[in-house]
Amino acid sequence: MINTPEQTAQRVSAGLKRRYAQEFRFKLYGFLAVAFGLGFVVFLFSTIIGKSLGAFHQTEVNLTITYNADVLDPDGTHDRAALQDADYRLLLKDSLKELFPEVTDRAAVHKLLGLVSEQAEVDLRNRLLSHPELLGKSENIWFMADGRVDSFLKNEIDMSLPADERGFDDDEVGFVQQLQKMNRVRRVFNTRFFTAGDSRQPEEAGILGALRGSLLTLLVTLLLAFPLGVGAAVYLEEFAPRNRFTDLIEVNINNLAAVPSIVFGLLGLAVFIQMFGLPRSSPLVGGLVLSLMTLPTIIIASRSALKAVPPSIRQAALGVGASPVQTIAHHVLPLALPGMLTGAIIGMSRALGESAPLLMIGMVAFVADMPSELTAPATALPVQVYLWASSPEHAFVAKTSAAILVLLGFLLVMNLAAVIFRNRFESRW
Repeated sequence: MINTPEQTAQRVSAGLKRRYAQEFRFKLYGFLAVAFGLGFVVFLFSTIIGKSLGAFHQTEVNLTITYNADVLDPDGTHDRAALQDADYRLLLKDSLKELFPEVTDRAAVHKLLGLVSEQAEVDLRNRLLSHPELLGKSENIWFMADGRVDSFLKNEIDMSLPADERGFDDDEVGFVQQLQKMNRVRRVFNTRFFTAGDSRQPEEAGILGALRGSLLTLLVTLLLAFPLGVGAAVYLEEFAPRNRFTDLIEVNINNLAAVPSIVFGLLGLAVFIQMFGLPRSSPLVGGLVLSLMTLPTIIIASRSALKAVPPSIRQAALGVGASPVQTIAHHVLPLALPGMLTGAIIGMSRALGESAPLLMIGMVAFVADMPSELTAPATALPVQVYLWASSPEHAFVAKTSAAILVLLGFLLVMNLAAVIFRNRFESRW
Protein backbone atom coordinates (compact mmCIF):
# COMPACT_ATOMS: atom_id res chain seq x y z
CA MET A 1 0.00 0.00 0.00
CA ILE A 2 1.41 3.34 -1.04
CA ASN A 3 1.12 6.15 1.52
CA THR A 4 -0.07 9.50 0.45
CA PRO A 5 2.16 12.54 1.05
CA GLU A 6 -0.14 13.57 3.90
CA GLN A 7 0.22 10.16 5.61
CA THR A 8 3.98 10.19 5.15
CA ALA A 9 4.18 13.66 6.68
CA GLN A 10 2.07 12.52 9.63
CA ARG A 11 4.32 9.49 10.24
CA VAL A 12 7.45 11.61 10.01
CA SER A 13 5.94 14.16 12.40
CA ALA A 14 4.96 11.46 14.87
CA GLY A 15 8.46 9.97 14.70
CA LEU A 16 10.04 13.36 15.29
CA LYS A 17 7.82 13.92 18.30
CA ARG A 18 8.86 10.58 19.80
CA ARG A 19 12.52 11.31 19.13
CA TYR A 20 12.29 14.79 20.63
CA ALA A 21 10.46 13.34 23.65
CA GLN A 22 13.21 10.73 24.10
CA GLU A 23 15.89 13.39 23.82
CA PHE A 24 14.08 15.55 26.36
CA ARG A 25 13.75 12.64 28.81
CA PHE A 26 17.43 11.77 28.34
CA LYS A 27 18.48 15.37 29.07
CA LEU A 28 16.10 15.49 32.04
CA TYR A 29 17.54 12.29 33.52
CA GLY A 30 21.05 13.69 33.13
CA PHE A 31 20.07 16.99 34.72
CA LEU A 32 18.35 15.22 37.63
CA ALA A 33 21.41 13.00 38.16
CA VAL A 34 23.71 16.03 38.28
CA ALA A 35 21.31 17.93 40.55
CA PHE A 36 20.99 14.89 42.83
CA GLY A 37 24.75 14.57 43.12
CA LEU A 38 25.26 18.28 43.69
CA GLY A 39 22.53 18.23 46.31
CA PHE A 40 24.37 15.56 48.27
CA VAL A 41 27.64 17.47 47.95
CA VAL A 42 26.00 20.67 49.21
CA PHE A 43 24.38 18.76 52.07
CA LEU A 44 27.71 17.16 52.99
CA PHE A 45 29.67 20.41 52.96
CA SER A 46 26.98 22.38 54.76
CA THR A 47 26.85 19.72 57.49
CA ILE A 48 30.63 19.70 57.90
CA ILE A 49 30.88 23.48 57.91
CA GLY A 50 27.98 23.85 60.32
CA LYS A 51 29.49 21.40 62.80
CA SER A 52 33.00 22.83 62.47
CA LEU A 53 32.16 26.43 63.37
CA GLY A 54 32.35 25.72 67.08
CA ALA A 55 35.96 24.54 66.79
CA PHE A 56 37.14 27.95 65.63
CA HIS A 57 35.89 29.68 68.80
CA GLN A 58 36.91 28.89 72.35
CA THR A 59 35.32 29.85 75.67
CA GLU A 60 37.53 31.53 78.25
CA VAL A 61 37.02 32.20 81.96
CA ASN A 62 38.48 35.22 83.74
CA LEU A 63 40.05 34.68 87.17
CA THR A 64 41.90 36.99 89.55
CA ILE A 65 45.11 35.17 90.39
CA THR A 66 47.22 36.08 93.43
CA TYR A 67 50.76 34.75 93.17
CA ASN A 68 50.94 33.91 96.86
CA ALA A 69 54.61 33.78 97.86
CA ASP A 70 53.78 31.55 100.83
CA VAL A 71 52.47 28.93 98.42
CA LEU A 72 54.87 29.32 95.52
CA ASP A 73 58.10 30.24 97.30
CA PRO A 74 57.80 29.50 101.03
CA ASP A 75 61.59 29.65 101.52
CA GLY A 76 61.86 33.04 99.80
CA THR A 77 64.77 31.86 97.63
CA HIS A 78 63.18 32.70 94.27
CA ASP A 79 64.67 29.44 93.05
CA ARG A 80 63.47 28.58 89.55
CA ALA A 81 63.26 24.87 90.32
CA ALA A 82 61.02 25.60 93.32
CA LEU A 83 58.75 27.80 91.22
CA GLN A 84 58.65 25.07 88.59
CA ASP A 85 57.31 22.49 91.05
CA ALA A 86 54.97 24.80 93.00
CA ASP A 87 51.25 24.07 93.49
CA TYR A 88 49.57 26.31 90.92
CA ARG A 89 46.35 24.37 91.25
CA LEU A 90 45.96 25.87 94.71
CA LEU A 91 46.09 29.37 93.19
CA LEU A 92 43.21 28.48 90.87
CA LYS A 93 41.26 26.99 93.75
CA ASP A 94 41.73 30.11 95.90
CA SER A 95 40.65 32.35 93.03
CA LEU A 96 37.47 30.36 92.44
CA LYS A 97 36.68 30.30 96.16
CA GLU A 98 36.82 34.09 96.21
CA LEU A 99 34.23 34.19 93.43
CA PHE A 100 32.05 31.52 95.08
CA PRO A 101 32.48 31.95 98.86
CA GLU A 102 29.30 29.99 99.51
CA VAL A 103 30.85 26.84 98.01
CA THR A 104 32.56 24.93 100.84
CA ASP A 105 31.80 21.30 100.06
CA ARG A 106 34.85 19.44 98.75
CA ALA A 107 32.97 17.85 95.87
CA ALA A 108 31.54 21.23 94.84
CA VAL A 109 35.00 22.82 94.96
CA HIS A 110 36.24 20.03 92.71
CA LYS A 111 33.45 20.87 90.25
CA LEU A 112 34.51 24.51 90.35
CA LEU A 113 38.06 23.59 89.43
CA GLY A 114 36.65 21.51 86.59
CA LEU A 115 35.32 24.66 84.92
CA VAL A 116 38.79 25.66 83.73
CA SER A 117 41.09 23.61 81.55
CA GLU A 118 43.96 21.58 82.95
CA GLN A 119 46.14 23.75 80.76
CA ALA A 120 45.51 26.63 83.19
CA GLU A 121 48.10 25.29 85.64
CA VAL A 122 50.70 25.09 82.88
CA ASP A 123 49.88 28.60 81.69
CA LEU A 124 50.23 29.96 85.23
CA ARG A 125 53.59 28.29 85.74
CA ASN A 126 54.94 29.49 82.40
CA ARG A 127 53.77 33.04 83.05
CA LEU A 128 55.41 33.24 86.47
CA LEU A 129 58.64 31.70 85.20
CA SER A 130 58.70 34.28 82.42
CA HIS A 131 57.82 37.15 84.78
CA PRO A 132 59.17 36.34 88.29
CA GLU A 133 58.46 39.93 89.34
CA LEU A 134 54.76 38.92 89.59
CA LEU A 135 55.46 36.92 92.75
CA GLY A 136 53.33 38.33 95.55
CA LYS A 137 51.12 40.33 93.17
CA SER A 138 47.66 39.81 91.65
CA GLU A 139 46.34 40.04 88.10
CA ASN A 140 43.32 39.09 85.99
CA ILE A 141 43.96 36.28 83.51
CA TRP A 142 41.71 34.68 80.91
CA PHE A 143 42.00 30.89 81.00
CA MET A 144 40.60 28.33 78.60
CA ALA A 145 37.37 26.85 79.87
CA ASP A 146 36.94 23.12 80.15
CA GLY A 147 35.61 21.40 77.02
CA ARG A 148 32.32 20.60 78.74
CA VAL A 149 31.77 24.27 79.58
CA ASP A 150 32.57 25.20 76.00
CA SER A 151 30.12 22.62 74.66
CA PHE A 152 27.40 23.78 77.06
CA LEU A 153 27.71 27.43 76.01
CA LYS A 154 27.64 26.38 72.34
CA ASN A 155 24.41 24.40 72.95
CA GLU A 156 26.13 21.16 71.99
CA ILE A 157 24.92 19.32 75.11
CA ASP A 158 21.36 17.99 75.24
CA MET A 159 20.16 19.50 78.50
CA SER A 160 16.94 17.48 78.37
CA LEU A 161 18.93 14.38 79.32
CA PRO A 162 19.43 13.40 82.97
CA ALA A 163 22.48 14.99 84.58
CA ASP A 164 24.38 11.69 84.84
CA GLU A 165 23.96 11.10 81.08
CA ARG A 166 24.86 14.53 79.73
CA GLY A 167 28.14 14.80 81.67
CA PHE A 168 27.41 18.30 82.93
CA ASP A 169 25.26 18.49 86.05
CA ASP A 170 23.01 21.26 87.35
CA ASP A 171 25.59 22.57 89.85
CA GLU A 172 28.08 23.16 87.04
CA VAL A 173 25.40 24.84 84.95
CA GLY A 174 24.69 27.19 87.88
CA PHE A 175 28.39 28.01 88.29
CA VAL A 176 28.72 28.90 84.60
CA GLN A 177 25.62 31.08 84.68
CA GLN A 178 26.97 32.97 87.71
CA LEU A 179 30.27 33.53 85.94
CA GLN A 180 28.33 34.92 82.97
CA LYS A 181 26.55 37.35 85.27
CA MET A 182 29.93 38.48 86.60
CA ASN A 183 31.11 39.09 82.98
CA ARG A 184 33.88 36.57 83.50
CA VAL A 185 33.07 34.44 80.46
CA ARG A 186 33.87 35.29 76.84
CA ARG A 187 34.27 33.58 73.48
CA VAL A 188 37.41 34.22 71.41
CA PHE A 189 38.92 32.91 68.20
CA ASN A 190 40.58 29.57 68.88
CA THR A 191 44.17 30.13 67.73
CA ARG A 192 45.24 27.05 69.68
CA PHE A 193 43.50 24.85 67.13
CA PHE A 194 46.13 25.92 64.58
CA THR A 195 49.15 26.20 66.89
CA ALA A 196 48.95 23.18 69.22
CA GLY A 197 49.37 19.45 68.92
CA ASP A 198 46.94 16.74 69.89
CA SER A 199 45.61 16.43 73.43
CA ARG A 200 43.18 14.22 75.30
CA GLN A 201 41.44 17.39 76.49
CA PRO A 202 39.34 18.76 73.60
CA GLU A 203 39.88 22.41 74.52
CA GLU A 204 43.67 21.92 74.30
CA ALA A 205 43.77 19.85 71.12
CA GLY A 206 45.18 21.38 67.95
CA ILE A 207 45.98 20.30 64.44
CA LEU A 208 49.51 21.60 63.98
CA GLY A 209 51.18 18.30 64.93
CA ALA A 210 49.11 16.32 62.42
CA LEU A 211 49.64 18.99 59.78
CA ARG A 212 53.40 18.92 60.24
CA GLY A 213 53.36 15.11 60.15
CA SER A 214 51.41 15.17 56.88
CA LEU A 215 53.84 17.65 55.32
CA LEU A 216 56.88 15.59 56.33
CA THR A 217 55.25 12.43 55.03
CA LEU A 218 54.35 14.08 51.72
CA LEU A 219 57.89 15.44 51.42
CA VAL A 220 59.31 11.91 51.62
CA THR A 221 56.66 10.71 49.17
CA LEU A 222 57.45 13.45 46.66
CA LEU A 223 61.24 13.01 46.86
CA LEU A 224 60.94 9.26 46.25
CA ALA A 225 57.90 8.76 44.04
CA PHE A 226 58.34 11.58 41.53
CA PRO A 227 61.89 10.88 40.27
CA LEU A 228 61.32 7.10 40.33
CA GLY A 229 57.98 7.41 38.59
CA VAL A 230 59.30 9.75 35.89
CA GLY A 231 62.37 7.58 35.35
CA ALA A 232 60.28 4.43 35.01
CA ALA A 233 57.89 6.17 32.60
CA VAL A 234 60.75 7.45 30.42
CA TYR A 235 62.35 4.02 30.25
CA LEU A 236 59.11 2.18 29.45
CA GLU A 237 57.95 4.74 26.91
CA GLU A 238 61.18 5.70 25.18
CA PHE A 239 63.82 2.99 25.62
CA ALA A 240 62.28 -0.34 26.68
CA PRO A 241 61.92 -2.97 23.94
CA ARG A 242 58.43 -4.19 23.19
CA ASN A 243 58.34 -7.79 24.42
CA ARG A 244 56.47 -9.96 26.89
CA PHE A 245 58.57 -8.77 29.83
CA THR A 246 57.71 -5.10 29.33
CA ASP A 247 54.08 -6.06 28.67
CA LEU A 248 54.06 -7.87 32.00
CA ILE A 249 55.51 -4.79 33.72
CA GLU A 250 52.84 -2.54 32.18
CA VAL A 251 50.04 -4.90 33.25
CA ASN A 252 51.39 -4.99 36.81
CA ILE A 253 51.68 -1.20 36.96
CA ASN A 254 48.06 -0.84 35.87
CA ASN A 255 46.98 -3.47 38.40
CA LEU A 256 48.94 -1.82 41.23
CA ALA A 257 47.06 1.43 40.63
CA ALA A 258 43.86 -0.40 41.63
CA VAL A 259 45.21 -2.27 44.67
CA PRO A 260 43.48 -1.25 47.96
CA SER A 261 45.63 1.12 49.96
CA ILE A 262 45.57 -1.07 53.07
CA VAL A 263 47.60 -3.68 51.16
CA PHE A 264 50.42 -1.15 50.84
CA GLY A 265 50.16 -0.58 54.58
CA LEU A 266 50.58 -4.30 55.24
CA LEU A 267 53.56 -4.33 52.88
CA GLY A 268 55.14 -1.38 54.69
CA LEU A 269 54.55 -3.03 58.07
CA ALA A 270 56.18 -6.27 56.94
CA VAL A 271 59.10 -4.81 54.98
CA PHE A 272 60.04 -1.39 56.36
CA ILE A 273 59.25 -1.95 60.04
CA GLN A 274 59.64 -5.67 60.71
CA MET A 275 62.38 -6.48 58.17
CA PHE A 276 64.40 -3.24 58.07
CA GLY A 277 63.59 -2.07 61.60
CA LEU A 278 62.67 1.49 60.68
CA PRO A 279 60.97 3.53 63.46
CA ARG A 280 57.24 2.93 63.77
CA SER A 281 54.79 5.84 63.42
CA SER A 282 57.41 7.99 61.66
CA PRO A 283 56.95 10.19 58.57
CA LEU A 284 59.83 8.29 56.96
CA VAL A 285 57.95 4.99 56.96
CA GLY A 286 54.69 6.75 56.08
CA GLY A 287 56.38 8.42 53.11
CA LEU A 288 57.86 5.12 51.93
CA VAL A 289 54.46 3.42 52.06
CA LEU A 290 52.68 6.27 50.29
CA SER A 291 55.46 6.35 47.68
CA LEU A 292 54.69 2.74 46.77
CA MET A 293 51.01 3.59 46.52
CA THR A 294 51.59 6.75 44.45
CA LEU A 295 54.17 5.34 42.01
CA PRO A 296 51.68 3.62 39.64
CA THR A 297 49.63 6.82 39.31
CA ILE A 298 52.72 8.92 38.54
CA ILE A 299 54.05 6.36 36.05
CA ILE A 300 50.75 6.16 34.16
CA ALA A 301 50.32 9.96 34.08
CA SER A 302 53.96 10.48 33.01
CA ARG A 303 53.66 7.96 30.19
CA SER A 304 50.52 9.70 28.96
CA ALA A 305 52.37 13.03 29.03
CA LEU A 306 55.25 11.54 27.01
CA LYS A 307 52.82 10.08 24.46
CA ALA A 308 51.26 13.52 24.04
CA VAL A 309 54.55 14.97 22.75
CA PRO A 310 54.39 14.89 18.92
CA PRO A 311 56.80 12.44 17.22
CA SER A 312 57.99 15.31 15.04
CA ILE A 313 59.80 16.77 18.08
CA ARG A 314 61.84 13.61 18.45
CA GLN A 315 62.46 13.29 14.74
CA ALA A 316 63.62 16.90 14.44
CA ALA A 317 66.04 16.54 17.35
CA LEU A 318 67.45 13.29 16.02
CA GLY A 319 67.68 14.81 12.54
CA VAL A 320 70.04 17.57 13.69
CA GLY A 321 72.35 15.08 15.38
CA ALA A 322 71.07 14.83 18.95
CA SER A 323 71.48 11.50 20.69
CA PRO A 324 68.39 9.67 22.00
CA VAL A 325 69.27 10.71 25.56
CA GLN A 326 69.74 14.35 24.52
CA THR A 327 66.45 14.22 22.61
CA ILE A 328 64.58 13.00 25.69
CA ALA A 329 66.36 15.24 28.20
CA HIS A 330 66.40 18.50 26.21
CA HIS A 331 63.24 18.32 24.13
CA VAL A 332 60.73 15.67 25.17
CA LEU A 333 60.91 15.94 28.97
CA PRO A 334 60.50 19.76 29.12
CA LEU A 335 57.38 19.49 26.98
CA ALA A 336 55.96 16.55 28.98
CA LEU A 337 56.84 17.99 32.39
CA PRO A 338 53.53 19.86 32.95
CA GLY A 339 51.57 16.65 32.48
CA MET A 340 53.98 14.80 34.74
CA LEU A 341 53.62 17.43 37.45
CA THR A 342 49.86 17.25 37.14
CA GLY A 343 49.93 13.48 37.60
CA ALA A 344 52.33 13.79 40.52
CA ILE A 345 50.15 16.35 42.29
CA ILE A 346 47.03 14.24 41.78
CA GLY A 347 48.88 11.22 43.15
CA MET A 348 50.06 13.27 46.13
CA SER A 349 46.50 14.45 46.72
CA ARG A 350 45.38 10.85 46.95
CA ALA A 351 48.25 10.10 49.32
CA LEU A 352 47.32 13.07 51.53
CA GLY A 353 43.82 11.71 52.07
CA GLU A 354 44.81 8.11 52.79
CA SER A 355 44.51 6.78 56.32
CA ALA A 356 44.39 2.98 56.00
CA PRO A 357 48.10 2.44 55.17
CA LEU A 358 49.13 4.90 57.88
CA LEU A 359 47.01 3.05 60.44
CA MET A 360 48.83 -0.18 59.61
CA ILE A 361 52.27 1.33 60.32
CA GLY A 362 51.24 2.79 63.67
CA MET A 363 50.64 6.45 62.84
CA VAL A 364 47.33 6.12 64.68
CA ALA A 365 49.19 6.40 68.00
CA PHE A 366 48.47 9.40 70.23
CA VAL A 367 51.26 11.91 69.57
CA ALA A 368 51.14 15.19 71.48
CA ASP A 369 54.61 16.46 70.54
CA MET A 370 55.44 18.21 67.29
CA PRO A 371 57.46 16.00 64.89
CA SER A 372 60.75 17.73 64.16
CA GLU A 373 62.45 15.08 62.03
CA LEU A 374 61.57 12.28 59.66
CA THR A 375 62.13 9.53 62.23
CA ALA A 376 60.17 11.16 65.08
CA PRO A 377 56.73 9.75 66.03
CA ALA A 378 53.99 11.58 64.16
CA THR A 379 50.44 11.37 62.94
CA ALA A 380 48.73 12.71 59.82
CA LEU A 381 45.61 14.73 59.05
CA PRO A 382 43.32 11.84 57.99
CA VAL A 383 44.46 9.79 60.99
CA GLN A 384 43.84 12.76 63.28
CA VAL A 385 40.29 12.96 61.92
CA TYR A 386 39.86 9.27 62.70
CA LEU A 387 41.18 9.70 66.26
CA TRP A 388 38.96 12.66 67.05
CA ALA A 389 35.90 11.04 65.47
CA SER A 390 36.27 8.07 67.82
CA SER A 391 36.51 10.27 70.96
CA PRO A 392 33.40 10.41 73.17
CA GLU A 393 33.61 14.09 74.21
CA HIS A 394 31.14 16.51 72.60
CA ALA A 395 33.81 19.07 71.79
CA PHE A 396 35.69 16.63 69.56
CA VAL A 397 32.75 16.57 67.14
CA ALA A 398 33.47 20.15 66.13
CA LYS A 399 37.23 19.46 66.10
CA THR A 400 36.68 16.53 63.73
CA SER A 401 34.65 18.62 61.30
CA ALA A 402 37.19 21.44 61.43
CA ALA A 403 40.04 19.00 60.71
CA ILE A 404 38.07 17.65 57.74
CA LEU A 405 37.73 21.21 56.44
CA VAL A 406 41.49 21.73 56.74
CA LEU A 407 42.14 18.44 54.93
CA LEU A 408 39.69 19.33 52.16
CA GLY A 409 41.32 22.74 51.90
CA PHE A 410 44.72 21.15 51.31
CA LEU A 411 43.27 18.78 48.74
CA LEU A 412 41.60 21.70 46.97
CA VAL A 413 44.86 23.66 46.91
CA MET A 414 46.79 20.70 45.50
CA ASN A 415 44.21 20.03 42.79
CA LEU A 416 44.11 23.73 41.96
CA ALA A 417 47.90 23.68 41.63
CA ALA A 418 47.60 20.76 39.20
CA VAL A 419 45.15 22.73 37.05
CA ILE A 420 47.37 25.83 37.12
CA PHE A 421 50.46 23.83 36.12
CA ARG A 422 48.59 22.19 33.27
CA ASN A 423 47.13 25.41 31.91
CA ARG A 424 50.26 27.50 32.39
CA PHE A 425 52.83 25.19 30.86
CA GLU A 426 50.78 23.10 28.48
CA SER A 427 52.01 23.38 24.89
CA ARG A 428 49.66 23.17 21.94
CA TRP A 429 50.64 21.98 18.50
